[in-house]
Amino acid sequence: MFKCDHRQRECNEYFHKSFGDGVAEKRRTTFFSLGITLGILSAHFGGTKSLSQKEHLVEMGKDYYKILGIPNGANEDEIKKAYRKMALKYHPDKNKDSNAEDKFKEIAEAYDVLSDPKKRAVYDQYGEEGLKTGGGSSNNSGSTFHYTFHGDPHATFASFFGGSNPFDIFFGSSRTRMPNGFEHEDMDIDEDDDDPFNAFGRFGVNGFHRRHPEPLNSRRKVQDPPVVHELRVSLEEIFHGCTKRMKITRRRLNPDGRSMRTEDKILNIVIKRGWKEGTKITFPKEGDSTPDNIPADIVFLLKDKPHAHFKRDGTNVVYTAKISLKEALCGCTVNIPTIDGRVIPLPCSDVIKPGTVKRLRGEGMPFPKVPTQRGDLIVEFQVRFPDRIPLQTREILKQHLPSS
Repeated sequence: MFKCDHRQRECNEYFHKSFGDGVAEKRRTTFFSLGITLGILSAHFGGTKSLSQKEHLVEMGKDYYKILGIPNGANEDEIKKAYRKMALKYHPDKNKDSNAEDKFKEIAEAYDVLSDPKKRAVYDQYGEEGLKTGGGSSNNSGSTFHYTFHGDPHATFASFFGGSNPFDIFFGSSRTRMPNGFEHEDMDIDEDDDDPFNAFGRFGVNGFHRRHPEPLNSRRKVQDPPVVHELRVSLEEIFHGCTKRMKITRRRLNPDGRSMRTEDKILNIVIKRGWKEGTKITFPKEGDSTPDNIPADIVFLLKDKPHAHFKRDGTNVVYTAKISLKEALCGCTVNIPTIDGRVIPLPCSDVIKPGTVKRLRGEGMPFPKVPTQRGDLIVEFQVRFPDRIPLQTREILKQHLPSS
């Protein structure tokens, strides 16, 4: 029936010779013969059970799924949740077991592989050995994919949580800033026996018996105070509108979540027509970034540059016209400059007294919300009195000027 019948007969004869012909011996011989027969059939037909590739590979390297305690078909959220839980549990700063450091590194490596679709696909097909020795082809050119863990689990931890030590807020660290990553989405900590924050969820920081963890908003990093710079602009720039380019130098966090670099950035500040002095232009989170902070907002505070002729009063522009005593008493025409470069002749036929004000409608600054409308140009007069008057002139003035 089978081509291997002659091997079966040879095995039977061998065991008969070795164990004799007694009843017990025959029973043992029968069992051994059956075992040999199954072995031969297995070798001939490829085995009584075909092991799947993944079942075979799990025995040949690390089982990353088992390390994180998740099934092979776990989705992205389940992988993140498992890493969060395991990393907090085995972090060497809090777990003093002798094997915590090794376990912490092993967890980081498992997450590094399973959270990356490309690495995970190669691992699922070829296992750890194939992943690290080039078992899979990364593209159609035939080049092999080689994976090596970077070896720093703390960098993985910092990158995931946005800070090097999220335990500060629970264990009374001297740091004043809370670490990043403790957002609503990132801190869905399960309440179970393995939860490192479970005790805090039950008793709270003030001793009250509570079942749920501390409100999540209290675990967020604290943002640095705004960095305010004065931005000096001329009235002409406010009148017409303009764009200012400001260069800032700041520190930024590298991808490892721990080291920093210095970089320059150009901020384009759009000044709109009629903006008032004191207007704030904010660039959110453009300040220094460190592992322990939320970058500060950069704020530019609008300030008027001193002007040779004008000053602002809201949307009005004030101009001081200097005239002589003769002009003030006898009348004159004063040429009034405008903010947009024109000159308006202003006739003054009445006596100009100290404190006299004249108003040119619609010649001021644009309204911020309605730039097509403008404030007024207010003309204040300053009368120049002579330092001295000749005696003869003084007598004439006494005769002609009213006494009151």
